[in-house]
Amino acid sequence: MNKIPELLCPAGDLERMQTAILYGADAVYLGAQQFGMRSASPNFSPDQLAAAVRLAHDHHVRVYLTVNTLPRGGEIDVLPAFLHEACACGVDALIVADLGVIAMARRLVPQLELHASTQTGIVNHLTANALYEMGVRRVVLARELTLEEIRTIRRHTPSDLLLEAFVHGAMCMSISGRCVISNYLTGRDANRGECAQPCRWNYHLMEEKRPGVFLPVFEDEHGSTILNARDLCMIEHLGELSEAGISSFKIEGRAKSVYYTGVVTNAYRVALDAAAAGAPVPRWAVAELDTVSHREYSTGFYYGAEPVMQSYHPGGYIQHWEISAVAEGWENGRLLLTERNRFADGDQLELLEPGLPPCPVLVQDLQDQNGAPLDAARHPLMPISIHFDRPVRPGSLLRRKR
Repeated sequence: MNKIPELLCPAGDLERMQTAILYGADAVYLGAQQFGMRSASPNFSPDQLAAAVRLAHDHHVRVYLTVNTLPRGGEIDVLPAFLHEACACGVDALIVADLGVIAMARRLVPQLELHASTQTGIVNHLTANALYEMGVRRVVLARELTLEEIRTIRRHTPSDLLLEAFVHGAMCMSISGRCVISNYLTGRDANRGECAQPCRWNYHLMEEKRPGVFLPVFEDEHGSTILNARDLCMIEHLGELSEAGISSFKIEGRAKSVYYTGVVTNAYRVALDAAAAGAPVPRWAVAELDTVSHREYSTGFYYGAEPVMQSYHPGGYIQHWEISAVAEGWENGRLLLTERNRFADGDQLELLEPGLPPCPVLVQDLQDQNGAPLDAARHPLMPISIHFDRPVRPGSLLRRKR
């Protein structure tokens, strides 16, 4: 790699942003309380956004704000104030899907860099170049593209137009996200950040002349998950993505947990640094991605137009580990923690520190914040401590296998 691509990580709230920074993100993308495609995430108020930007910039991390819904006419009147407020907060770029919003942002806040969202549906260099002429300086490519198609886009676009692509995370059955199934079935509009994820529900067929008789499409009596796509995982192929011309590697997951953010960011940071050094990806980093909640992994469309994308696990998600506590500091041989999920004295946990493989930790001499002994930590967010023989970087995660 001539230049190490950017590692761009999700930040659903301040804690998840702090975790992404700790574990090696070069940039984070996040949403405010309007115009973002993840309304289920806590997101950021104006004051929180300004504070988050200051914190990120103190760590030399860039902040990209999602303005990637497709706003309706009734929302346009409040859009100018929103754009000016985002600019005042100091974000580094706006991620935008709607052409009208791109034009308005270019006119009202020309000092902000514009990134065209994957929602724009960029699958060829004609679209990429048209967006560049509108003032866009980065395009987030559609997930349907192969590596060869990405190389073609790179060859036929200006060198200062950066290409961003997803490397990890959930994919919906419509891949790049323009879906109306949720709106049709539940009244929740996926294009406005409110998807109910009906592609992950179980389905049966009903034949017209046999009303009330529900026929499973395949598998068993529990139904079918034929719309349920696998998750994307490209951790072992980062060098090829870079060679194809990708400048930013994006991890999906603003609505996912602190644990997911930390583990996935850490794994891809280690893998990206290894690829940049011409070294193989450490096997432990690849294995880490099996410890977060996920559906079956695939390489998406990168290696061909018809991959096996369907997940055959009912309900979809696989999760065998959970976060137990977060490290807050170390004093006099004791590791200071904030509990997240119940664990007991004598339990075997694992410690995940930035840039390092997981380390086994035996819980010994569990105490509350006043030094009183505990047989178990039972109250989330409770300050506790355990015996530990060395300092640990604050923010590091302790986990337990379920």
